[in-house]
Formats: sequence, C-alpha cells, structure tokens
Amino acid sequence: MDLDVLNMFVIAGGTLAIPILAFVASFLLWPSALIRIYYWYWRRALGMQVRYANYDDYQFCYSYRGRPGYRPSILMLHGFSAHKDMWLSIVKFLPKNLHLVCVDMPGHEGTTRSALDDYSISGQAKRIHQFVECIKLNRRPFHLVGTSMGGNVAGVYAAQYPEDICSLTLICPAGLPSTTDSKFIKQLRELQESERIDRIPLIPSTPEEMADMLKLCSYVRFKV
Repeated sequence: MDLDVLNMFVIAGGTLAIPILAFVASFLLWPSALIRIYYWYWRRALGMQVRYANYDDYQFCYSYRGRPGYRPSILMLHGFSAHKDMWLSIVKFLPKNLHLVCVDMPGHEGTTRSALDDYSISGQAKRIHQFVECIKLNRRPFHLVGTSMGGNVAGVYAAQYPEDICSLTLICPAGLPSTTDSKFIKQLRELQESERIDRIPLIPSTPEEMADMLKLCSYVRFKV
C-alpha cells in the first residue's frame, strides 16, 4: 500500500477515534457533566432559560420561556427526585407564545436543600407560593400542572391559594387515597409508625436497596 494512502487512513482513523474516546472517557468519568450538557442543549433548542429567584435566604432555580401576556401562564411542578428539565419533553409540544415556568421543587437540583426545611406536602406548597410571589406569577391567575409528588403539592396549593390559579392539572398525582393499600404504601406506613429514619425506601444507598425500591415502585420488574 502506498505510504501516503496509509498515512491518510491513520489520520482519518485518529480523527474519528479522538472524539469517540473522549465521549467514552466522559461517560465513564464524568457522566453528570454529559447529562448537564444534554439538558443545556435541549433547553437551548426549546428556548428555555434558567434563572434564580430568592425569598429571604432561600433560593429557587427555575426555567422559563416567553413572557406573561393575555393568556394565563403555566407553572409546572415535577415529582420526587426529578427536576425542572423533566418537562422538556412536554414543553416541545406547547405553543411558543405561552409563558411557561418549570421550577425545581424544594430540596431538588438548583433549589435550596436544607435538613431544617419542611418537606411535607403543605410545607412544599408554602415554598412554591413564596416562589410564585418572588417572580410575581400570581399577578394574574395561572395554570398549575403537577405530576407525582408535584401533583400532590399542586392539589394542596390549589386548596390553600385558590385565587392564584385558573386551572389545575394533576398527572398521576401522589396522595390520593385508594380502597386497597399497595405493598409500597403499607411499608411506608409501617416506617412512619416505627419512626425509623435509618432506611427510607425511596432513597436507596446500596444495589440491594435499589432492587427493593424498584420492586415496590414498578409494575414491570427491573434487574439491578
């Protein structure tokens, strides 16, 4: 084989190998950085901007698109262990002329996390009301959307501050009573009655606890 052709293949192979190796190394060593870049790109593509709001010494992190107008704004509350960017897959289907706000719930992502804070549903509803007042979202009634834990908080918020909202959307909300308790709910109640705080089913710290959590929370069984 001609030496020039061989050099061309070596250069081409090296050019392709460098970004591939860089990606693999980043995935293995800094996976969180890749995830941040992914969400940053997605937010940018959808026109979502990240901002911070402060209520006394408490900081809220949120993303938004558009400005308040004659149409009501939309505030979206995510579920437990999620973050504001979970709504991006929904945002891409919403009209760009709507004012959208996705906030990190108390103790999540960029919003203040403190062991001294009240993380009960009513406590979180109070914090969300503080956020709403910070950004003056309640100058006009707005649409409130919540899923899972965020749905529970949204329902309580609507009951406590009905003058703030014009509609309420609950997506698979937590907190709704059932005629028959699931194994998961029974275990949570047993934990609450025993006042044990050494092991919380929703916050696993070992592969075994992760497997137990998936068994409790999932209809389809996952292998860890």
